[in-house]
Amino acid sequence: MLSASHVLRVQRVSVSRGKRALHDLVTLPGRKPIVSSGTPGYSAVSGHVVTVFGCTGFLGRYLVSKLARMGTQVIVPYREEDEKRHLKPMGDLGQIVSMEWDIRNEEQIAECLRHSDIVYNLVGREYETKNFKYSDVHVSGAERIAKIAAQAGVPRLVHVSHLNASTSSTSHFYRTKAEGEERVRDAFPAATIVRPGQMYGCEDKFLNNMASWPIWWKLNHGETKIRPVHVMDVAQALTNLMTIAQFPGTISLPGPRTLTTEYLLDMISSLTYTPPSSAPVLPKSIALALAKVAQAPWWPLISPDEVERRYIDDVDVPGDWEAVGVTPDEIENHAITYLRRYRSAENFVRPVVFPARSS
Repeated sequence: MLSASHVLRVQRVSVSRGKRALHDLVTLPGRKPIVSSGTPGYSAVSGHVVTVFGCTGFLGRYLVSKLARMGTQVIVPYREEDEKRHLKPMGDLGQIVSMEWDIRNEEQIAECLRHSDIVYNLVGREYETKNFKYSDVHVSGAERIAKIAAQAGVPRLVHVSHLNASTSSTSHFYRTKAEGEERVRDAFPAATIVRPGQMYGCEDKFLNNMASWPIWWKLNHGETKIRPVHVMDVAQALTNLMTIAQFPGTISLPGPRTLTTEYLLDMISSLTYTPPSSAPVLPKSIALALAKVAQAPWWPLISPDEVERRYIDDVDVPGDWEAVGVTPDEIENHAITYLRRYRSAENFVRPVVFPARSS
């Protein structure tokens, strides 16, 4: 009879050790070698060290999950202790490293990225507060991260902006996004600028907000054109960028179809088996006035700039999905997953029905 320890040794010897090959070696622009090892997956070692600023946000959690699943060590800067707890189990032991930071503190930013070979900046604000204006986050904050990354010799910087970023936009949100892109390019010329469209997913402020507050999406009589994109597709595109040695320039990631807010509201009503909203279509002046009043509470409601964005169509530009190796999904393929919660008990398992798309 073999002892338990002898059997264990036999098992260890019998397991074929994976041999490293040429494709396991990646040389970064700064000549730094990255060597991966182990069976691909959660417990592998990709050799990369990545910093994800904005990791506690909507897109950030999915990006961290995909990176950690590849065996990447991910630095997760956080502001509040409870906001980053859900990220820890996404990677193997020691692969998720949390570090406290403030976007105005250059020393903390430098400490978060000094060991990384790629930095993602996903930081953004949907509304302004007394502490952070749009320009503080989208312009000054983005420039600060890019400048410190360049000084630290980080080979790659991926800056996430917005599909509608434009210096001539009527939305202050979109204008600061465009200005932030320019500042990032000046500080880090080889930066990759990613412009995703309006993202939807489990914790989004898009489909969930439409289901809860349809009156704010009936503005412009539902004629505003949107190109919604699945958050998982954007996260996968960002993950794939890690394997590309260099990708300077701008990448647009719009959804595969252009839809109106009227169709999206009809789709939500059809999927949830609820009657269409009978709320009136508010004139823009009244909606802006109500949005200004909504700034009084301390919790975030709708802002005047969000009202302005309800009247702006998504830009009609081709997507660069092939460059990042991703095929974006249609919103109908995932909508019921995120909207079933809004069904009543008697309608919970009823068939999925979509309205007809207008030609």
